[in-house]
Amino acid sequence: MTLSQPYPLGVSVVDGGVTVAVYSETATAIYFCTFDSAGEGSDAAGSETRHELDERTGYVFHAFVPGIEVGTRYGLRVDGEWDPANGLRHDVAKLLLDPHARAIEGGFEWGQALFSHEFDDPFTRNDDDSASAMPKCIVTDASFDWEGDKAPRVPLDETVIYEVHVKGFTKQHPEVPESIRGTYAGLADPAAIKHFVDLGVTSVELLPIHQFAQEDTLAEKGLRNYWGYNSIGFFAPHNEYSSSGQAGEQVAEFKAMVKAFHAAGLEVILDVVFNHTAEGNHQGPTLSFKGIDNASYYRLVEDDRGSYFDTTGTGNSLNVGHPAALRLIMDSLRYWVTEMHVDGFRFDLATTLTRQDGDAEKHSAFLDLCHQDPVLAPVKLIAEPWDTAGYQVGGFPADWSEWNGKFRDDTREYWGSGDVLGTFTQRVLGSPDVYEGDRRSPLSSVNFVTAHDGFTLRDLTSYAEKHNEANGEDNNDGESNNASFNGGIEGDTDDAAVLEWRGRQQRNLLATLLLSAGVPMILGGDEMGRTQGGNNNAYCQDDEISWFDWKAVDRDLLEFTTSLIALRQSAPALRPSWFRTAPGDSPRTVEILRADARPFEEADWQDPENRAVMFVLGHEGADSFAVLMNAAQNGVEFTVPEAPFGEWELASSSDPEQHVASPVSTLIVRDASFTVLRSKA
Repeated sequence: MTLSQPYPLGVSVVDGGVTVAVYSETATAIYFCTFDSAGEGSDAAGSETRHELDERTGYVFHAFVPGIEVGTRYGLRVDGEWDPANGLRHDVAKLLLDPHARAIEGGFEWGQALFSHEFDDPFTRNDDDSASAMPKCIVTDASFDWEGDKAPRVPLDETVIYEVHVKGFTKQHPEVPESIRGTYAGLADPAAIKHFVDLGVTSVELLPIHQFAQEDTLAEKGLRNYWGYNSIGFFAPHNEYSSSGQAGEQVAEFKAMVKAFHAAGLEVILDVVFNHTAEGNHQGPTLSFKGIDNASYYRLVEDDRGSYFDTTGTGNSLNVGHPAALRLIMDSLRYWVTEMHVDGFRFDLATTLTRQDGDAEKHSAFLDLCHQDPVLAPVKLIAEPWDTAGYQVGGFPADWSEWNGKFRDDTREYWGSGDVLGTFTQRVLGSPDVYEGDRRSPLSSVNFVTAHDGFTLRDLTSYAEKHNEANGEDNNDGESNNASFNGGIEGDTDDAAVLEWRGRQQRNLLATLLLSAGVPMILGGDEMGRTQGGNNNAYCQDDEISWFDWKAVDRDLLEFTTSLIALRQSAPALRPSWFRTAPGDSPRTVEILRADARPFEEADWQDPENRAVMFVLGHEGADSFAVLMNAAQNGVEFTVPEAPFGEWELASSSDPEQHVASPVSTLIVRDASFTVLRSKA
């Protein structure tokens, strides 16, 4: 007889059947419910068979269930008290997703059945059975031929991140077979991988691919959740991105994608959403955690257990002060590294994960667990260091990197109209004002100018205002303060002078990103001039607004970006692993100079008319660079310092007419442009 065990949680395939284990402190009974394939549609209920988990160890209900095979469709039912005012929301009439399900088939059919309360009264229970409206979990195993797959393990100082959406990248790609466009297989197609390799990026960061739920509120408007920040299955690859099927095939297809990326030397980083789930607040549906153990998985208001403590803006926050929620997160992270071979994680609203008692804590249980975990030690951990209740840039441990929102803001302001020269220089140097005091390196800073949330690079230089009318919220959604600029005309134009200015500004922003210390992150499509028509909150636009338009690629911009990445990768001086002014007797490796090649004085930083700066960057035994930046509306003559090695040569410029004749002592940098000079060692 096969004995069940309380760990691992979820469903595990063993000889003769499966073992099932589910955590709940408050349930009175838990049932493992299997479904045959009867009914219409992949998510129809079919005939249900219930198996009670009749063993219990601590708070884990578990059992061995014979005869269950890979591919079996299942869900959970949890019985217990229904007292929402005190945080108890058990309802055996609701079929629930297994929190540890490795694959999920189908979607949700929104209606009263998915809610354990009556729509007009959140404290009156609704006992409609939800099985026919629920997707089903799929029993899977770990079988897959990795063929010696090896993680690239790209050092941080060599890392260039490319943030992209699985579906949007290939949905309209003419060289990807139509049958796999918009899927994991499509992203793994040689034509897709060639773009990443040719561009020179090292690490592809995927917008959320954990199973997520579509919202009924968007469906009513004819829209869809495109970004995927509405997770409900932390172990399951989102089924809609599978070309081969949803009955477990999505797991193998995702693995094949990772294997293809690794074979090309590319890392795969996942944008993960552990701060909240798709179940929302007290008026939200009962899909999984809420019906299993509401108070263990979610933070409830201390004096009002019927309400949810929310620092995410979505209605709920995971209860990272509780072992059950922490184990769920850590089990998931380890699973994606060990079984799915991913190379790192970007944590959405990561500050919420540090709030075990309400306040953000640098030594929270979540951060401590990550710090000591040997499985997570080799992979990249990147925090979005804020949530709706606080901004925590610089507040994460030394082995974490962070999305540096200060880099985004100061870079936009500098090339726009802001008086930020002093802080802008800090960003180019790796933000020592943020990190050096805590003995953290510039590699703690993930630098970005644009990301999925906001304008694309082209739109940042084409629109002074957001244009989100397609989202159905009267243009009230999305950020209003974008530090964007349009060159005098809003949106599309045929004005050659405006277009030329916009092109220079795009190159200025890309160059600042790729020539600064830290880890650069490019928003997918910025290198080719992708536009969203001024929409800076395209989370609900699963259409041509968000998808890459491969017929409208700006080839010159693509070539420029490729050359900048190659320049960065060839030059240690442009990607230091520590701050450029080394301690002790080490030679200075950076100088920040005025246009006249003199050091800045205090008054210079306060002068709003001073919009020009020169960085002279070196590295022992390697080429040196002079980076000349001019954000003024007029040309500026720079006095060029003596070249440390060979004569200065032109390495890059946003001014296509820039010319350098060696030897060079002075150089005019035109309005709104940069020039990089190289002295070869």
